[in-house]
Amino acid sequence: MRVFVPATLPLLERWRAARRVDASTGFAVTPALREWYATGDTEELEYTALTHAAMASIRLLAADAGAPARRVVVAADVQGAVPEPANGRSAVRLATPIGFESVAAVHVDHPEAEPVVRAAAAAVDAADARDPDAEFAMDEAEARELSWYATQEIPDLLLGS
Repeated sequence: MRVFVPATLPLLERWRAARRVDASTGFAVTPALREWYATGDTEELEYTALTHAAMASIRLLAADAGAPARRVVVAADVQGAVPEPANGRSAVRLATPIGFESVAAVHVDHPEAEPVVRAAAAAVDAADARDPDAEFAMDEAEARELSWYATQEIPDLLLGS
């Protein structure tokens, strides 16, 4: 199963050095997501799970003010991810760390997205409280496309961050 794990650039750097993605939660195409998105094909469903992970990355950025304000999502092929519908349609629990050899790609914001992502990270709590301006900030970040990086590009990506 393809799992999308939210991260930050500092987390990605630590995971790459440790050669494992040490996260307990990810996002994937789950039965609940399939049921909700009844007409989508696998690619559309995976894109939705990726988007959910990107939004979770904003929450990580809100908790780490020192991290560059760029959303990061690690895509990995994982066995044994368990759906957690109470945490969202695409949420899954990861029972064990993911070996870095299972990472298929990384999705990251371009540096020019930093002001928009920083504004979204600052607005997370207010968006949860349904503040329209904060929800707009979150929507602005979600509208930005993440760039795709192959695993062999990760060292250069981290050097340029």
